[in-house]
Amino acid sequence: MSLPPPTQRLAGFQEEIQFEVLRRLHLTPDLSQRALAKELGISLGSINYCFRALVEKGWIKMQNFSQSRHKFRYAYLLTPAGISEKSKLTARFLNRKLEEYEVLREEIEKLKAEMSEAPRAMIEGTVLV
Repeated sequence: MSLPPPTQRLAGFQEEIQFEVLRRLHLTPDLSQRALAKELGISLGSINYCFRALVEKGWIKMQNFSQSRHKFRYAYLLTPAGISEKSKLTARFLNRKLEEYEVLREEIEKLKAEMSEAPRAMIEGTVLV
């Protein structure tokens, strides 16, 4: 099993973050950037950068809570383009995870086969490497 080049892994990571952000905002539009960063285990700066990119792409829009005492409180709404892109990202994410699952399943089968060979090799006095 070979790893993709670093630039491809980075692009996949950024796409996965965008997918998770769109997915979570779709479910909870008033989720704060700080809470989202904590949930995803990434820095607040990374989330802020992602939000700016999503706003620039026209996939989300920010709406200020005018009745809030906290004037910096926003709701992040997915635009029609954002909903469409979320669907595309979901399909790509699912395909990528299914491919990863298949690779892991094959690796598990190989390890099980090796384990079943280990007792026989010990009886015969050989060591598997």
